[in-house]
Amino acid sequence: MVDNFIDDYKPKKKRSSTSTTKLIVSSFLVAIIIGTILLMLPISAADGKATPFMEALFSSTTAVCVIGITLFPTYLHWSLFGKIVILILVQLGGLGIVAFTTFLLVLIGKTVTLKDRLLVMDAFNLDTLGGLMQFLKFIFQITFSIEAVGAVLLAFEFVPKYGPAWGLFYSVFHSVSSFCNCGLDILGDNSLEDYVRDPYMNFVTMGLAITGGLGFVVWWDFVKVSKMVKRKEIRAREFLLKCTIHTKIVLVTSAILLFGGALVIFILEYSNPLTIADETLPQKIMQCLFQSSTCRSVGFDTIPQKNFKDVTAFFCMLLMIIGGSPVGTAGGVKTTTVAVVILETISAIKGRRDTIVFARTLPHRTVRKATMVLVVSISVWLFATILMGHFNGGDYLDLIYETTAAIGTAGLSRGYSSAENLSFIGKCIIIVLMYLGRIGPFSLAIAFKVSDERNPVQYKEEDITIG
Repeated sequence: MVDNFIDDYKPKKKRSSTSTTKLIVSSFLVAIIIGTILLMLPISAADGKATPFMEALFSSTTAVCVIGITLFPTYLHWSLFGKIVILILVQLGGLGIVAFTTFLLVLIGKTVTLKDRLLVMDAFNLDTLGGLMQFLKFIFQITFSIEAVGAVLLAFEFVPKYGPAWGLFYSVFHSVSSFCNCGLDILGDNSLEDYVRDPYMNFVTMGLAITGGLGFVVWWDFVKVSKMVKRKEIRAREFLLKCTIHTKIVLVTSAILLFGGALVIFILEYSNPLTIADETLPQKIMQCLFQSSTCRSVGFDTIPQKNFKDVTAFFCMLLMIIGGSPVGTAGGVKTTTVAVVILETISAIKGRRDTIVFARTLPHRTVRKATMVLVVSISVWLFATILMGHFNGGDYLDLIYETTAAIGTAGLSRGYSSAENLSFIGKCIIIVLMYLGRIGPFSLAIAFKVSDERNPVQYKEEDITIG
């Protein structure tokens, strides 16, 4: 997927998927612990008092795991120091701790060993070492470039309203949070509800979130193909044809989910007086597009989630579970995972032995990996929902919405999570879900790497009845 390195390189010793997974998982855990310690300090709170451990742990987890579920308003509880800590944690979580650490090693001139390169390769779920460091640098270049552009665009909105200093800080915070698909804001109690009819804020926020959610591999592919067009190796109209299968699947699936999701929400909520019934047609379309986008891991809302019909809330939960695309800032089980499972189902219905898309056959190990990630993620979500119902109780739709937002790292809430409503066990469950939601899909994919070797023992085949 990433080119121009040592094509014939083969490690002499087979590396352990389990040990790599543990390193990636522990890196997020260490970041959460450090963030918790910093947020517990009196200097981090607006009132100058130490924040209790559980509340600080919850806030650190939601920032590192780029989710946005909070026990109390971010703008109100935290001081400027606390907000800066949260901003740094969001940036670390969005980029990936492993990638960030490796990048720092490069900046200070440290040698990045082969072991480090293999670790980063696994962290980004890449299948080759080719051009790995160039790819890593590209991630940081495009991230900081897009976030800078986003901050400048948002400054036109925030500087006149909050003044130069705070306006710029709000712009940077909101840009980073949007690109990292976090959903944390420091604007007030109601997320972006005050901007529900503001096209500028809606589309800038959506643009940042979609850009981050597509994944860095897609942008790397765009740059590579763009260079081919610039060198006149291909014509501009052949741009998409020369993109990888991964990019094509991501673009098609993302477009279907964004516009198809908006259409479904538009139909379901068209006559709902609590949401879009009284809006003009252009406003209805914009608000439905924003809701469809934010459900896929962003976490901001322009309409209170409690106001949506139950059927719409259920549909939004499906979007949350799917999330964004691999090697990006969004969460969920990923667009490619769902796409592969659907494609495999279609192939089975048609009686095909192979899973075919865009005139290419997907490897069997990829299909198995997608199935395992989907099944395990949904199993964890269902189990956690049952535990929450037993230990914390409350309105069950609100409860399921919360656990879905946590495992999908969407951060949307119907008001279920609060310092008063969640019990100690309830907070622990949401914290674990947020953590698993962030590290789960790619770490599970690494842990479930399918070996090409045959089983050492071959057993007799025997069929069973299905369906």
